[in-house]
Amino acid sequence: MTSKQSFQTLMTLAALLMGAHGAAPRALAQGEVRVVTTLPVFAELVKEIGGDRVNVEAIASPIQDPHFVEAKPSFILDAGKADLWVEAGMSLEIGWAPLVLQGSRNGDIQPGAPGYVDASLHVQKLGVPAGRIDRSRGDVHPEGNPHYWLDPLNTVPITADITLALTRLDPGNAGYYTDRRRAFLAEIDRRMEGWEARMAPLRGRPVVSYHESWEYFARRFGLDLIAQLEPKPGIPPSPSHLARLIGQMKQADARLILVEPYYEKKNPQLVSRETGAEVVELPNQPGAGSDSYFGMIDQIVDRLTTAARSGKAAAR
Repeated sequence: MTSKQSFQTLMTLAALLMGAHGAAPRALAQGEVRVVTTLPVFAELVKEIGGDRVNVEAIASPIQDPHFVEAKPSFILDAGKADLWVEAGMSLEIGWAPLVLQGSRNGDIQPGAPGYVDASLHVQKLGVPAGRIDRSRGDVHPEGNPHYWLDPLNTVPITADITLALTRLDPGNAGYYTDRRRAFLAEIDRRMEGWEARMAPLRGRPVVSYHESWEYFARRFGLDLIAQLEPKPGIPPSPSHLARLIGQMKQADARLILVEPYYEKKNPQLVSRETGAEVVELPNQPGAGSDSYFGMIDQIVDRLTTAARSGKAAAR
Protein backbone atom coordinates (compact mmCIF):
# COMPACT_ATOMS: atom_id res chain seq x y z
CA MET A 1 0.00 0.00 0.00
CA THR A 2 1.36 3.41 -0.95
CA SER A 3 1.40 6.37 1.43
CA LYS A 4 -1.30 8.06 -0.68
CA GLN A 5 -3.56 5.02 -0.50
CA SER A 6 -3.00 4.65 3.25
CA PHE A 7 -3.86 8.33 3.75
CA GLN A 8 -7.14 7.86 1.86
CA THR A 9 -7.90 4.80 3.99
CA LEU A 10 -7.14 6.84 7.10
CA MET A 11 -9.66 9.50 6.14
CA THR A 12 -12.35 6.89 5.47
CA LEU A 13 -11.72 5.20 8.80
CA ALA A 14 -11.69 8.57 10.52
CA ALA A 15 -15.16 9.41 9.28
CA LEU A 16 -16.49 6.06 10.46
CA LEU A 17 -14.83 6.14 13.84
CA MET A 18 -15.62 9.78 14.59
CA GLY A 19 -19.24 8.87 13.94
CA ALA A 20 -19.00 5.84 16.23
CA HIS A 21 -17.35 7.88 18.99
CA GLY A 22 -19.02 11.21 18.60
CA ALA A 23 -18.92 12.21 22.22
CA ALA A 24 -16.76 15.18 23.04
CA PRO A 25 -13.32 14.15 24.37
CA ARG A 26 -12.49 14.95 27.98
CA ALA A 27 -10.18 17.88 28.65
CA LEU A 28 -6.52 17.05 28.09
CA ALA A 29 -4.11 17.67 30.96
CA GLN A 30 -1.72 20.51 30.09
CA GLY A 31 -2.80 20.29 26.45
CA GLU A 32 -1.08 16.91 25.96
CA VAL A 33 -2.55 13.52 25.18
CA ARG A 34 -1.35 11.19 27.93
CA VAL A 35 -0.57 7.80 26.38
CA VAL A 36 0.30 4.46 27.94
CA THR A 37 1.44 1.65 25.64
CA THR A 38 2.09 -1.95 26.53
CA LEU A 39 5.29 -2.20 24.46
CA PRO A 40 8.10 0.24 23.60
CA VAL A 41 7.51 -0.14 19.87
CA PHE A 42 4.07 1.44 20.15
CA ALA A 43 5.43 4.22 22.35
CA GLU A 44 7.92 5.09 19.61
CA LEU A 45 5.23 5.04 16.93
CA VAL A 46 2.99 7.25 19.05
CA LYS A 47 5.89 9.70 19.41
CA GLU A 48 6.41 9.68 15.64
CA ILE A 49 2.79 10.67 15.08
CA GLY A 50 2.14 12.74 18.20
CA GLY A 51 5.36 14.73 18.44
CA ASP A 52 5.22 17.33 21.20
CA ARG A 53 1.44 16.92 21.58
CA VAL A 54 1.80 13.61 23.45
CA ASN A 55 3.26 12.35 26.71
CA VAL A 56 4.03 8.64 26.33
CA GLU A 57 4.99 5.83 28.70
CA ALA A 58 5.61 2.17 27.80
CA ILE A 59 5.00 -0.56 30.36
CA ALA A 60 7.32 -3.35 29.17
CA SER A 61 11.05 -2.74 28.87
CA PRO A 62 12.87 -3.22 25.53
CA ILE A 63 14.59 -6.39 26.75
CA GLN A 64 11.59 -7.96 28.47
CA ASP A 65 9.60 -10.87 27.10
CA PRO A 66 6.26 -9.18 26.25
CA HIS A 67 4.37 -12.36 27.10
CA PHE A 68 5.41 -12.14 30.74
CA VAL A 69 5.16 -8.74 32.41
CA GLU A 70 4.14 -8.12 36.01
CA ALA A 71 1.08 -5.90 36.38
CA LYS A 72 2.69 -3.58 38.94
CA PRO A 73 0.63 -1.00 40.88
CA SER A 74 2.65 1.79 39.24
CA PHE A 75 1.47 0.63 35.82
CA ILE A 76 -2.12 0.63 37.02
CA LEU A 77 -1.72 4.17 38.36
CA ASP A 78 -0.27 5.37 35.05
CA ALA A 79 -3.13 3.78 33.13
CA GLY A 80 -5.60 5.44 35.48
CA LYS A 81 -4.36 8.87 34.34
CA ALA A 82 -4.09 8.01 30.62
CA ASP A 83 -6.16 9.44 27.79
CA LEU A 84 -5.02 6.73 25.37
CA TRP A 85 -3.99 3.10 25.72
CA VAL A 86 -2.23 1.22 22.88
CA GLU A 87 -1.62 -2.53 22.97
CA ALA A 88 -0.44 -5.24 20.57
CA GLY A 89 -3.59 -7.30 20.96
CA MET A 90 -3.90 -10.80 19.53
CA SER A 91 -3.61 -12.13 23.11
CA LEU A 92 0.09 -11.23 23.31
CA GLU A 93 -0.38 -9.41 26.63
CA ILE A 94 -3.32 -11.55 27.79
CA GLY A 95 -1.58 -12.49 31.06
CA TRP A 96 -1.14 -8.92 32.30
CA ALA A 97 -2.64 -6.10 30.22
CA PRO A 98 -6.27 -6.83 31.21
CA LEU A 99 -5.22 -6.63 34.87
CA VAL A 100 -3.71 -3.18 34.29
CA LEU A 101 -6.74 -1.96 32.34
CA GLN A 102 -9.29 -3.26 34.81
CA GLY A 103 -7.29 -2.06 37.80
CA SER A 104 -7.00 1.44 36.34
CA ARG A 105 -10.77 2.01 36.64
CA ASN A 106 -10.36 4.38 33.71
CA GLY A 107 -13.41 4.04 31.50
CA ASP A 108 -11.85 6.17 28.75
CA ILE A 109 -9.26 3.51 27.82
CA GLN A 110 -11.28 0.30 28.09
CA PRO A 111 -11.90 -1.80 24.94
CA GLY A 112 -14.50 -0.03 22.81
CA ALA A 113 -13.81 3.40 24.33
CA PRO A 114 -12.34 6.31 22.31
CA GLY A 115 -9.02 6.01 24.15
CA TYR A 116 -8.38 2.33 23.42
CA VAL A 117 -6.29 1.09 20.47
CA ASP A 118 -5.65 -2.52 19.52
CA ALA A 119 -2.78 -1.93 17.10
CA SER A 120 -3.35 -5.28 15.36
CA LEU A 121 -6.86 -4.42 14.23
CA HIS A 122 -6.12 -3.71 10.56
CA VAL A 123 -2.94 -5.79 10.15
CA GLN A 124 -2.98 -8.76 7.76
CA LYS A 125 -2.37 -11.56 10.24
CA LEU A 126 -0.11 -14.58 9.82
CA GLY A 127 -0.27 -17.91 11.63
CA VAL A 128 -3.96 -17.93 12.46
CA PRO A 129 -4.42 -21.47 13.83
CA ALA A 130 -6.96 -23.85 12.35
CA GLY A 131 -8.97 -26.32 14.37
CA ARG A 132 -9.38 -26.62 18.10
CA ILE A 133 -6.95 -24.66 20.28
CA ASP A 134 -5.93 -26.08 23.66
CA ARG A 135 -2.84 -26.22 25.88
CA SER A 136 -1.51 -29.26 24.03
CA ARG A 137 -0.54 -26.88 21.23
CA GLY A 138 1.57 -24.69 23.51
CA ASP A 139 1.11 -20.95 23.90
CA VAL A 140 -0.77 -20.57 20.63
CA HIS A 141 -2.50 -17.23 20.05
CA PRO A 142 -6.05 -17.78 18.70
CA GLU A 143 -5.95 -14.61 16.59
CA GLY A 144 -2.61 -15.48 14.94
CA ASN A 145 1.04 -14.50 15.31
CA PRO A 146 1.20 -11.22 17.28
CA HIS A 147 4.73 -10.07 16.33
CA TYR A 148 3.48 -8.08 13.34
CA TRP A 149 5.37 -4.82 14.00
CA LEU A 150 8.62 -6.42 12.74
CA ASP A 151 7.36 -5.97 9.17
CA PRO A 152 8.04 -2.27 8.48
CA LEU A 153 5.06 -2.02 6.12
CA ASN A 154 2.72 -3.00 8.92
CA THR A 155 3.37 0.45 10.34
CA VAL A 156 0.88 1.69 7.72
CA PRO A 157 -2.23 0.26 9.45
CA ILE A 158 -0.72 0.60 12.94
CA THR A 159 -0.09 4.33 12.56
CA ALA A 160 -3.48 4.79 10.88
CA ASP A 161 -5.21 3.59 14.03
CA ILE A 162 -2.93 5.64 16.28
CA THR A 163 -3.60 8.76 14.21
CA LEU A 164 -7.33 8.16 14.34
CA ALA A 165 -7.25 7.80 18.11
CA LEU A 166 -5.19 10.95 18.62
CA THR A 167 -7.58 12.82 16.34
CA ARG A 168 -10.59 11.60 18.32
CA LEU A 169 -9.05 12.83 21.56
CA ASP A 170 -7.48 16.01 20.21
CA PRO A 171 -9.41 17.04 17.07
CA GLY A 172 -7.88 20.52 17.04
CA ASN A 173 -4.53 18.99 16.09
CA ALA A 174 -5.85 16.53 13.48
CA GLY A 175 -3.82 18.13 10.69
CA TYR A 176 -0.65 18.01 12.77
CA TYR A 177 -1.04 14.28 13.40
CA THR A 178 -1.90 13.54 9.79
CA ASP A 179 1.10 15.49 8.50
CA ARG A 180 3.47 13.72 10.88
CA ARG A 181 2.12 10.32 9.87
CA ARG A 182 2.56 11.21 6.20
CA ALA A 183 6.19 12.18 6.86
CA PHE A 184 6.79 8.98 8.84
CA LEU A 185 5.43 6.78 6.05
CA ALA A 186 7.50 8.65 3.48
CA GLU A 187 10.59 7.83 5.55
CA ILE A 188 9.50 4.17 5.78
CA ASP A 189 9.20 4.09 1.98
CA ARG A 190 12.63 5.66 1.57
CA ARG A 191 14.33 3.31 4.03
CA MET A 192 12.59 0.20 2.69
CA GLU A 193 14.63 0.51 -0.51
CA GLY A 194 17.86 0.33 1.47
CA TRP A 195 16.68 -2.44 3.78
CA GLU A 196 15.49 -4.57 0.87
CA ALA A 197 18.72 -4.02 -1.06
CA ARG A 198 20.84 -5.04 1.92
CA MET A 199 18.69 -8.08 2.68
CA ALA A 200 18.54 -9.23 -0.96
CA PRO A 201 21.52 -11.65 -0.62
CA LEU A 202 19.63 -13.43 2.17
CA ARG A 203 16.46 -14.08 0.16
CA GLY A 204 15.64 -17.77 0.31
CA ARG A 205 18.25 -18.37 3.02
CA PRO A 206 17.03 -21.04 5.50
CA VAL A 207 17.08 -19.80 9.11
CA VAL A 208 15.67 -20.89 12.46
CA SER A 209 14.45 -18.83 15.39
CA TYR A 210 13.99 -19.46 19.08
CA HIS A 211 10.32 -18.41 19.20
CA GLU A 212 7.76 -17.74 16.47
CA SER A 213 8.67 -14.04 16.48
CA TRP A 214 10.13 -13.51 13.04
CA GLU A 215 7.46 -14.70 10.59
CA TYR A 216 6.42 -11.18 9.54
CA PHE A 217 10.01 -10.01 9.10
CA ALA A 218 10.92 -13.20 7.22
CA ARG A 219 7.97 -12.84 4.85
CA ARG A 220 8.81 -9.21 4.09
CA PHE A 221 12.49 -9.84 3.37
CA GLY A 222 12.32 -13.33 1.90
CA LEU A 223 13.99 -15.42 4.59
CA ASP A 224 13.04 -19.11 4.70
CA LEU A 225 12.11 -19.62 8.35
CA ILE A 226 12.18 -23.42 8.61
CA ALA A 227 11.82 -24.15 12.35
CA GLN A 228 12.02 -22.93 15.95
CA LEU A 229 14.04 -24.09 18.92
CA GLU A 230 10.79 -24.24 20.85
CA PRO A 231 8.91 -27.42 19.84
CA LYS A 232 5.68 -25.48 20.43
CA PRO A 233 5.24 -21.78 21.26
CA GLY A 234 6.28 -21.15 24.85
CA ILE A 235 7.46 -24.73 25.44
CA PRO A 236 11.18 -25.06 26.33
CA PRO A 237 13.30 -27.13 23.91
CA SER A 238 13.71 -30.79 24.83
CA PRO A 239 16.80 -32.88 23.95
CA SER A 240 14.80 -34.95 21.46
CA HIS A 241 13.43 -31.85 19.73
CA LEU A 242 16.89 -30.30 19.53
CA ALA A 243 18.29 -33.50 18.01
CA ARG A 244 15.62 -33.42 15.29
CA LEU A 245 16.20 -29.70 14.75
CA ILE A 246 19.96 -30.21 14.35
CA GLY A 247 19.34 -32.83 11.70
CA GLN A 248 16.85 -30.58 9.91
CA MET A 249 19.28 -27.66 9.95
CA LYS A 250 22.14 -29.76 8.58
CA GLN A 251 19.95 -31.06 5.77
CA ALA A 252 18.74 -27.56 4.86
CA ASP A 253 22.16 -25.96 5.48
CA ALA A 254 20.56 -23.42 7.84
CA ARG A 255 23.32 -21.12 9.10
CA LEU A 256 21.51 -18.50 11.18
CA ILE A 257 19.73 -18.85 14.55
CA LEU A 258 17.64 -15.80 15.49
CA VAL A 259 17.30 -15.17 19.24
CA GLU A 260 15.84 -12.26 21.23
CA PRO A 261 17.83 -10.84 24.19
CA TYR A 262 15.53 -12.31 26.84
CA TYR A 263 15.84 -15.98 25.81
CA GLU A 264 18.36 -18.33 27.37
CA LYS A 265 21.48 -18.91 25.28
CA LYS A 266 22.50 -22.42 26.38
CA ASN A 267 20.37 -24.29 23.86
CA PRO A 268 21.05 -21.95 20.91
CA GLN A 269 24.78 -22.29 21.58
CA LEU A 270 24.45 -26.09 21.70
CA VAL A 271 22.70 -26.10 18.32
CA SER A 272 25.34 -23.71 17.00
CA ARG A 273 28.16 -26.06 17.99
CA GLU A 274 26.46 -29.02 16.34
CA THR A 275 25.50 -27.27 13.09
CA GLY A 276 28.05 -24.50 12.64
CA ALA A 277 25.22 -21.95 12.53
CA GLU A 278 25.67 -18.42 13.87
CA VAL A 279 23.56 -17.32 16.84
CA VAL A 280 22.31 -13.80 16.06
CA GLU A 281 20.81 -11.82 18.93
CA LEU A 282 18.17 -9.48 17.52
CA PRO A 283 16.06 -6.81 19.22
CA ASN A 284 12.33 -6.90 18.72
CA GLN A 285 11.72 -3.55 20.44
CA PRO A 286 13.24 -0.08 20.06
CA GLY A 287 15.43 0.85 22.98
CA ALA A 288 17.45 -2.37 23.02
CA GLY A 289 20.44 -0.66 21.44
CA SER A 290 18.37 1.68 19.26
CA ASP A 291 16.41 4.84 19.92
CA SER A 292 13.63 4.66 17.31
CA TYR A 293 11.60 2.30 15.15
CA PHE A 294 13.94 3.01 12.25
CA GLY A 295 16.94 2.30 14.47
CA MET A 296 15.47 -1.06 15.51
CA ILE A 297 15.05 -2.22 11.90
CA ASP A 298 18.50 -0.85 11.02
CA GLN A 299 19.98 -2.87 13.88
CA ILE A 300 18.19 -6.07 12.82
CA VAL A 301 19.35 -5.69 9.22
CA ASP A 302 22.90 -4.81 10.32
CA ARG A 303 23.24 -7.86 12.54
CA LEU A 304 21.71 -10.27 10.04
CA THR A 305 23.76 -9.12 7.08
CA THR A 306 26.96 -9.07 9.15
CA ALA A 307 26.32 -12.58 10.45
CA ALA A 308 25.46 -13.88 6.99
CA ARG A 309 28.84 -12.66 5.68
CA SER A 310 30.81 -14.20 8.54
CA GLY A 311 32.88 -17.30 7.95
CA LYS A 312 30.69 -19.36 10.28
CA ALA A 313 27.36 -18.47 8.71
CA ALA A 314 28.41 -18.01 5.07
CA ALA A 315 26.94 -20.53 2.68
CA ARG A 316 29.14 -23.47 1.82
